[in-house]
Amino acid sequence: MAISKQAAQKTDGERFNLRKLNELEVRKQYQIQITNRFAALENLTDGEDINRAWENIKENIKTSAKESLGLCELKQHKPWFDEECLGFLDQRKQAKMQWVHDRSQSNVDNLNNVRHKASRHFRNKKMNI
Repeated sequence: MAISKQAAQKTDGERFNLRKLNELEVRKQYQIQITNRFAALENLTDGEDINRAWENIKENIKTSAKESLGLCELKQHKPWFDEECLGFLDQRKQAKMQWVHDRSQSNVDNLNNVRHKASRHFRNKKMNI
């Protein structure tokens, strides 16, 4: 069973603001929270399943980071990209699929024409921002 590379590298989407660790007060607060959580974790049962223990450690680190550091704001990449651009991408994809199925000169010309229009549109959108 093949798994795509993207699916295998997919994370849960939480990214912590690690730049806050450069601030001394925030770093100390995070260290104290981690120390307290692990001290409480040591008092739990020693005969616990290794997988469950790992889940507890992971959750403690994530909770401490979320409380102390907060989450990063996600950057919006390509703010110029809109529905019109998506239409140009679909046209380009259709033209390429036609060319793959039938490599006639008319399909080659059509593909080049659609690529040219799409590239021009994308370039103009980027310049207008």
